[in-house]
Amino acid sequence: MKLTIAFISLIALILGFLYFFNGYKSAFEADQQCHYEMRLKSLELDGLACDHDLETNQWLLYQNGINGQPAQVVERYRY
Repeated sequence: MKLTIAFISLIALILGFLYFFNGYKSAFEADQQCHYEMRLKSLELDGLACDHDLETNQWLLYQNGINGQPAQVVERYRY
């Protein structure tokens, strides 16, 4: 039982490190990556734009909705 709890704790710790240290170092880096990929993907998709979400500390690459449809998030750049 103790071994199982220790193993689950170790997995949770590793996943936590991967989540928190797998983003961009600053909003500037995330912004640059979002706009770079927007230019690359604009050949495939129409109506792409980037926006900064202050609540979640990420830049969003999204495709504008057509005929009143909501926008679709294509990529997230967490920092």
